[in-house]
Amino acid sequence: MNSIFKALNDQTRQEILGHLKESYLTAGQIAGHFHISKPSISHPPDILKRAGLVTSERTGQFFSYAINTTIIEEVLQYIVKLKQGI
Repeated sequence: MNSIFKALNDQTRQEILGHLKESYLTAGQIAGHFHISKPSISHPPDILKRAGLVTSERTGQFFSYAINTTIIEEVLQYIVKLKQGI
């Protein structure tokens, strides 16, 4: 769970998740939403992937990213349980 919160502790990664809630996006499409070079944009989605927040699928030479809704639901349930315990 700790890696998830670390991954969410970055504005760019939060914004990437916001864009991914609409549809699958390639790294190039993600880069189009930011003032970051295409080679530099691969790092934030990789962190999100290692935390389990996104999944990726290779199509040819491109990777498409999508939100892993299962993990998002687990995080929300965890937070609700924490709140109930307070």
